[in-house]
Amino acid sequence: MRLSILQYGDPILRAKGKQIDKIDNRIRELAQNMLETMRAANGIGLAGQQVGEPLQLTVLDISQVEDRPSTMKLNGEDVDPKAAMPLVLINPLITLSEGSAVGTEGCLSFPEITGEIERAESVSVSAQTLENKTIEIEATGLLARALQHEADHLNGILFIDRMSSAAKASLSSRLKRLQKETKQGRVKDRQSLVGQSAL
Repeated sequence: MRLSILQYGDPILRAKGKQIDKIDNRIRELAQNMLETMRAANGIGLAGQQVGEPLQLTVLDISQVEDRPSTMKLNGEDVDPKAAMPLVLINPLITLSEGSAVGTEGCLSFPEITGEIERAESVSVSAQTLENKTIEIEATGLLARALQHEADHLNGILFIDRMSSAAKASLSSRLKRLQKETKQGRVKDRQSLVGQSAL
């Protein structure tokens, strides 16, 4: 089932995700719905906050991206990142490497807005899977960038927070418009809910 993706201005995007203590059918179904939603929107990552569920849960799939390579180790073994997709990560803990690189990022919660963001070149992530197993991932390239972007989401940090002040200033009118549209949409949603409950 496709879910609605929250847009910039919704306060849930700023919520720190709650730890998931029990991986039950609700969490499994949510993860599957998030994967379907992400793919339908042509995204490569989606966090719980973006679908109104502030949990430590994110899904990723970089297998369709041809022009931005990645490397990946899974539990210490070199693997083809594309073959390991999709990833469903629960309660991920991320460790950043020393070097950094600047790259273009977008976000499903910011339609048609991109920015140049500095990120660590490689990361290590420890997370649980839907099967309740702990996995260790080491990644570089696009996968490392996507993991950092999603880990930020899980802590209420948005990619615009990592933009230079000049880049953010150049986007300020578009960001304000997006916030306004989000707010108006929430008012409409509330009005339709009130209307339904009155029937």
